[in-house]
Amino acid sequence: MKRFATVALTALAPVSWGSTYAVATELLPPDRPLFTGVMRALPAGLLLTALARTLPRGAWWWKSAVLGTLNIGAFFPLLFLSAYRLPGGVAAVLGAAGPLFVVGLAALLLGERASLRTVLAAVVGAFGVSMVVLTAEARLDLVGVVAGVVSSASMASGTVMTKRWGRPEGVGPLAVTGWQLTAGGLVIIPVAALVEGAPPVLDGNALLGYGYMMLINTGIAYWLWFRGMGQLTATSVTLLGPLSPLSAAVIGWAVLGQALTPVQLLGMAIAFGATVAGQLAAARAAKTFSSTEKTDRNISIDLTDGAVRR
Repeated sequence: MKRFATVALTALAPVSWGSTYAVATELLPPDRPLFTGVMRALPAGLLLTALARTLPRGAWWWKSAVLGTLNIGAFFPLLFLSAYRLPGGVAAVLGAAGPLFVVGLAALLLGERASLRTVLAAVVGAFGVSMVVLTAEARLDLVGVVAGVVSSASMASGTVMTKRWGRPEGVGPLAVTGWQLTAGGLVIIPVAALVEGAPPVLDGNALLGYGYMMLINTGIAYWLWFRGMGQLTATSVTLLGPLSPLSAAVIGWAVLGQALTPVQLLGMAIAFGATVAGQLAAARAAKTFSSTEKTDRNISIDLTDGAVRR
């Protein structure tokens, strides 16, 4: 039951990220994706760091910079570049391939051996997303494809390294999230200034949109994401990723009046089913690992006791 609650709370992060497109198109200034990235990350990072009242110490200064760059600073610009160079559906499918990167990196760096069911769940989830977002008019652009793949790899690397490094002793996920968002926002600032120039004038709608993006879409969402990462496996967390494009499709239908075809509805069912199946497979793998670890520990204790008795 505790695991189910953790998964459900963590899932709220990608569900929230699915609202980004609707908020950006309806409330925010057009053609300012990098400025939007700064406004999402930096204020939220500073706020969370202030609430946590904890600054990085020692190696965590550079670790936070690395994680912030991978999860935010490099991920946001590459994601936006991919979205601008490719149809939204193609960019979303490249993002949905992220769990496959995590599966490979988690096996290499964390020793998380993915079962065949987990890999199939990741593949089927990406296939379901493609049914929701791809259209017959989709065209490929080499720069956009490379940017999309590298953005997925960047986020996947950040996810795995966040799990590998964990958190400093006595420091909660609120502080670590704040450090990463702050570092990521600082990385984006010079890129935004170089590409987009001076910040735009903000009206009431923009302030409302950026306030939502900062507090809900980024601050709370990333805190839930990193909190879940501390309690679940990296693979389990990343398999929740397809919920983001599914959420975007539902919001587009409910708020923006976009129609959903039978093929899209089928794709949504497939992607959601793959997400649930992936969580079940991850839970089974975690339970098996826990049992094996407990057995190994008992054997170690028995051998130690035997040595003492002798």
